[in-house]
Amino acid sequence: MATEMTRRPAGANEGKIIAFPAGTGTANIERCARELGRRHGADAIEFWKAECRRLADQLLAAGMPESDIGQRVLQFQQDVQSELVFSHQNGPLPKSQNR
Repeated sequence: MATEMTRRPAGANEGKIIAFPAGTGTANIERCARELGRRHGADAIEFWKAECRRLADQLLAAGMPESDIGQRVLQFQQDVQSELVFSHQNGPLPKSQNR
């Protein structure tokens, strides 16, 4: 049973569930970096545009305000770029050490 200290105050969002797309996590960042690492030219550009659009669509469908979606997509782009740099500096990991 909740005590006064652990109860949340009633608010406008009480009872509202906002889904967060699971595809924006580490596994998705690594997947996109791998794909971009093996694709080149127009193929890479089309893949990347589609992935960023997919993320934006997921966030919009999950109820994120449009004003925040651009920032989230930019952060995703930076994360994938960092993963690409990391993977090129360190080479592929042995299968037993894959993250």
